[in-house]
Amino acid sequence: MQRVLFLLSLVLLLLPVSALADSSVDFGNSGGTLSGDNSGLTLTGSTLDVVIGLDGLGKITGDLGTVEFSTGALTVGTVKTGGMFAAGGTFTITGNGTNGITNGVIFSGTFSSPVTWTLVTLPDGTHNYTLTGTISGSLLGSSASGVTVQLTINTGTGYFEGTTMIASGDTSITVAVPEPGTLGLLGTGLLAMAGLLRRRLGGS
Repeated sequence: MQRVLFLLSLVLLLLPVSALADSSVDFGNSGGTLSGDNSGLTLTGSTLDVVIGLDGLGKITGDLGTVEFSTGALTVGTVKTGGMFAAGGTFTITGNGTNGITNGVIFSGTFSSPVTWTLVTLPDGTHNYTLTGTISGSLLGSSASGVTVQLTINTGTGYFEGTTMIASGDTSITVAVPEPGTLGLLGTGLLAMAGLLRRRLGGS
């Protein structure tokens, strides 16, 4: 009986400290100046205008803060025709306290893999660019990761010449949050099994 109880206790100890469930928060931004060259791209002054799912607030819109980032240096291709920038740099989402949004840094992190810079040629011969990258860092103190997609305004028939504006951006960030209910049910079930085994073995 003692051996069985020991094994059940060991199982409980080997369980994760908490079961984890993914919680996703979505951030939208627009405007701001995207500038740079082969040494990297930098976005400043882009308005955070949509937040969905932060602290259970649902969808919040308005002038909510800023989104800013910088990439590593260009490693593949060219700034004009598209390529890839190195991982690293910074990525920061800051709230201004409007409509219940945090007043201060909401997310702070870096690009966790190379950043893709894609030239898009439209049927009328004009161009825009899409920047796509994965990010990792801290969302309100919790470890988090996600992806950002930033679309520039149409640059006409010309190309990126060191500066342009962002038309729109979307950043989806996922954080692992404790789900104690699931773990509690599992632990309770195992303890109940231990009690039954003790009674059975004690009576034999």
